[in-house]
Amino acid sequence: MDDKNLEKKAGYLLQDFRLFHIQDQLSKEFEFHYHDFHKIIFFLSGNVTYQIEGKSYYLKPQDLLLVNQYALHKAEVAPTVPYDRIILWIRPDLPHLIQGDDLYSCFRKASDRSFNLIRLHEELQRQLQDLFLHLEKVSKSQEFGASQLNQALFVQLMVYLNRIFLEKKYIQDQESYSCDKQIQDLLRYINHNLSDDLSIEILSQKYYLSKYHLMRKFKAQTGYTLHSYILQKRLLLARTLIQQGISITTACTQSGFGDYTTFSRAYKKQFHVTPSSHSPLGVTKVRKPTSTPPSPQF
Repeated sequence: MDDKNLEKKAGYLLQDFRLFHIQDQLSKEFEFHYHDFHKIIFFLSGNVTYQIEGKSYYLKPQDLLLVNQYALHKAEVAPTVPYDRIILWIRPDLPHLIQGDDLYSCFRKASDRSFNLIRLHEELQRQLQDLFLHLEKVSKSQEFGASQLNQALFVQLMVYLNRIFLEKKYIQDQESYSCDKQIQDLLRYINHNLSDDLSIEILSQKYYLSKYHLMRKFKAQTGYTLHSYILQKRLLLARTLIQQGISITTACTQSGFGDYTTFSRAYKKQFHVTPSSHSPLGVTKVRKPTSTPPSPQF
């Protein structure tokens, strides 16, 4: 995958959350992409391997995936059988999800653990599927109180998922995924040290690999170049800091850029606006689309 594809952002979300139930049978090559929001995938059927940040998950029916905001991911789909899934897009800044217990905790913990899969025993599978299907039905309803019930079911779902994931009530199946441990350690190190020197020289010394071997191995395991990955993550961090009200020069430094000119040029190329175009109130200024966005095909 080249640098242009690495910069691909998919979908936009204007509501608190959106639910899609998609079944298709396509012969299509999906690209790595990221979202500005969190995503939950409830896998129902198909022959699918899902890649998230260098780890490949071999999905079984009733599996769930927690895909964090800004996590680079893609589905590898065998078109021999229909791919059926329920997808839930969730804004990352909903105040009612952090009142009391923080219902975003499952996404942060998935990132900390470098593990995104929830595979459940049969009883919990049925409970979660019933809740997803109920939420899907209510989201289409025009009956009295449907919007309030929709919100209540959404919060209930988030509570259940957090309980399951935080308390590790899922099946820990070593055959459900594969990864290169060295690259997983490298990815974790990069994401926790974006403000530090992440030059290929430093990283190759840290992981006792030649520069060429490290770059080749990283590309083979993740699908993107080491340089492009680090640049992408730094720009996303900088945008988040700016939206939180951090000054642009501080965001530039804290996201690991050595000089402002390089940062500003990369920022504009990535987001098609200057750093100052983003609101200090934490919301990117976007023009509301004139039509309903199409259902996602990933």
